[in-house]
Amino acid sequence: MADDELPVVSFGSLMTEGTSLSRRGQHDKALGCFNDALKLRAGDKHCLITRSRCFLRLGDTENSLKDAEASLQIDSTFYEGLYQKAAALYAMGDFEFALVFYHRGRRLRPDLHKFQLGINKAEEAIINCIGNLMQSSTRQGVKVMDLVLGGISYLQQRRDFWQQQRPMYARLHERRALRQRRARDSKQKPSDIARAIAKDVEDIQLMLARGSAEESCRKAERLLKKIQAWSEDEVPNKNELIGNLHSCIGDAQLAMGQMEAALHSHKMDLDCARQNTLTDAVSRALDNIGHVYARSGKFQQAINTWEEKIPLAQSSLEKAWLFHEIGRCYLELDKAEVAQDYGQKSLQSAEEEGDVEWQLHATVLVAQAQVKLKDYRAAILNFERALEKARLVPSESAQNGIIAALDSVSKSFIAELNKGHEDGMNPSREDRLFSSESIKTTTENVEEEEKGN
Repeated sequence: MADDELPVVSFGSLMTEGTSLSRRGQHDKALGCFNDALKLRAGDKHCLITRSRCFLRLGDTENSLKDAEASLQIDSTFYEGLYQKAAALYAMGDFEFALVFYHRGRRLRPDLHKFQLGINKAEEAIINCIGNLMQSSTRQGVKVMDLVLGGISYLQQRRDFWQQQRPMYARLHERRALRQRRARDSKQKPSDIARAIAKDVEDIQLMLARGSAEESCRKAERLLKKIQAWSEDEVPNKNELIGNLHSCIGDAQLAMGQMEAALHSHKMDLDCARQNTLTDAVSRALDNIGHVYARSGKFQQAINTWEEKIPLAQSSLEKAWLFHEIGRCYLELDKAEVAQDYGQKSLQSAEEEGDVEWQLHATVLVAQAQVKLKDYRAAILNFERALEKARLVPSESAQNGIIAALDSVSKSFIAELNKGHEDGMNPSREDRLFSSESIKTTTENVEEEEKGN
């Protein structure tokens, strides 16, 4: 073949091939395509982000972060770069920094639900880390929790002492400063007010992320009253902010276990969103209302709410999460067949997004539904697929849970075969071999886990 007959390798063809390989799980080969693509078009932000995702799936968090940061150097408002930087930081265990970038991304693109999902995930990780930290001890054997509580007690004692001793002129000074602040606020430009409010809202969300739900709720309620007293001229997006604060209050109330109050706050957010035709806020409110119903054990109400949200889902990742949650509720209601259907929908959306973690969740849901339907053979196959994905994530707790589930369903499968034999129905040779192999595989996996530990 002559040189001029050789197929032309373009940037677009390399990107397409790399994306296709990555979706099939062939990340090493996909990485080669993205490297070649960047040689043809150096500094392309979309290619950098695609390669960053590939690095992350290979467990190379440092290079994933470098590519995400490189894309943001090219375009600081590139929302995909913000999301990928947050994802890389989360994978590295820098949960608070990840939370900051998830929040930045959501402010830039509130219509993309994946930023809210990232915020939820990072907040949960931060709370878990704080809990684990409190149980640790210093080198002298003193518990960190005891030190923290002791410090708080000391500060409270000093605060009480100085409040008793504070002279009257200090209080007068504070009142004068408050009047000055109010006068200064009244002269602020709308743009300055908007920036100050955005900072307050971010503080409210960070308080909740760090486990200070009561403080977060109080600050959100104070800010809500303040904004309600202002005019549209002072705060152009007043109605949107009011809805957002109702949402923040509802999140804090949910964290405190105040289910009825949380439901009321999120319904206030929904009413505000519908009255002002704020589609993204409607989607957010339906999401949160569904959460409250599910946490309260009202699974049918959660299903009805989340099914109303389906047409508003903006991405494959959001659909993967939504279908999974609806499927879980149907499973709780013993409607296993419908749960299996939603699990398959979730898996399809997760595969479109190329998100292994949600592929794992969806596959487990499908397998659990199949166990309820007594389709043990299909359940075993799906638990084995889930185990492979758990190793890619990686998640040791998920692996252990799946191994236990595999063991249980394999025993149920054998019991069913034995019952059939007693009833005069001989199982096929294929079924007998399959059940024996599944038990062997489960046993080997358990042994591998024990060796690893």
